[in-house]
Amino acid sequence: MERELDVGRLEGLSVVAFESRRAAETEHLLARHGARVVSAPALREVPIEDNPAALRFLEELEKGRIDALILLTGVGTRALVEAVAKRCPRGRFAELLGGIPLVARGPKPVAALRELGLTPRVRAPEPNTWRELLEALDRELPVRSLRVAMQEYGRTNPDLLAGLQERGARVLQVPVYRWALPHDLRPLEGAIERILDHDADVVVFTTAVQVDHLLEVAGDAANDVVQALDEGAVVASIGPSASEALREHGIRPEIEPEHPKLGYLVGAIAEQAPVLLARKRAKH
Repeated sequence: MERELDVGRLEGLSVVAFESRRAAETEHLLARHGARVVSAPALREVPIEDNPAALRFLEELEKGRIDALILLTGVGTRALVEAVAKRCPRGRFAELLGGIPLVARGPKPVAALRELGLTPRVRAPEPNTWRELLEALDRELPVRSLRVAMQEYGRTNPDLLAGLQERGARVLQVPVYRWALPHDLRPLEGAIERILDHDADVVVFTTAVQVDHLLEVAGDAANDVVQALDEGAVVASIGPSASEALREHGIRPEIEPEHPKLGYLVGAIAEQAPVLLARKRAKH
């Protein structure tokens, strides 16, 4: 959570943020601390139209062949409701969902379920990664021999899928939207140039896919971007999933908040970034 005493601590620092859906909010929160914010959205959400996976899930649900549903995101939960709306009205769909155990990865799918008048039986604790989700299932809803549907977001989580299958679940994957690059790549390309020129003091990642897209757009310069981040910028990550993606690409996250939420992230950046940046610049 942000603290007033931190306001102004980022004065004069250039902060690159890759957030898309909450770009304006991110920019506002960072600017309150004096940062010069460079907003470079790294993705866009693309709904999967005429979604056969969602309709198959609906058919299996209506026939009583789904034993549990895992909901990974709030946006995805709402998109699932919309994807089946022509075949199954909202009220009826909520009634069907109410007949099976619902599992929420974090607070956002919980909020989306609340809009339907539903409450999950199982909720993964913070930091709401696939690990906590599997641990919560082990404690509260063992999945051996269960037919488990999983609402996916953007891309498949192979670790979660493997964990469910290793526990004996029969998994029905239900993708409802995917990630794509922004239509306009110029802000992202400009951010890459800033990183390469060591003109970015802090670089902020709020989802794992932002890391993939940053390096995809960087192309042949991807290794140079990784090196420039290591030498010239403080890397901030909103939580374990984004941090894991950064490490997979050889990038070390230096700031991660106590809770994987935007306000806590900005507060951690304001508190830690100036000192970390000074130490890093002194080494190079």
